[in-house]
Amino acid sequence: MIYFYMVILVTILSDQGIKYLIRQQMNLGESIGILEGIFHLTYVENPGAAFGLFANQTVFFIVFTTIIIGIMGYLVYKQKNKKSLTSLSMALVIGGALGNLIDRILKQTVTDMFDFRIWPVFNVADMAIVIGLMYLAYRLIFRGEEF
Repeated sequence: MIYFYMVILVTILSDQGIKYLIRQQMNLGESIGILEGIFHLTYVENPGAAFGLFANQTVFFIVFTTIIIGIMGYLVYKQKNKKSLTSLSMALVIGGALGNLIDRILKQTVTDMFDFRIWPVFNVADMAIVIGLMYLAYRLIFRGEEF
């Protein structure tokens, strides 16, 4: 179970640490080309969900995120093998959800910074959620496994 909590902790700390550095070192809207035209660090505040959907629905997102974290925590609790990749992928989702939840509670927006110019700007928490959910979908769809 320690691995599960470590993944959550590392996800939250790296997400919040990078967000802190971006907020301290950049001005809102500022963009720094890392690979000009391909990858930039762009400081934006997102008041909504992915792609800016449902902007300014902070209470909804806090409640929804709390429910999802509770469900995933329960599923991990019920699993026999807590060191499985399924548990660790759920830890990524929970850690990412908590990283963005911290922003929503403290600032009512989520700090985003990774900008590939062909996709909306995102952050470490978003990456953790997507990677975790992709693995869970793979396990459910292609391997026919249950939680």
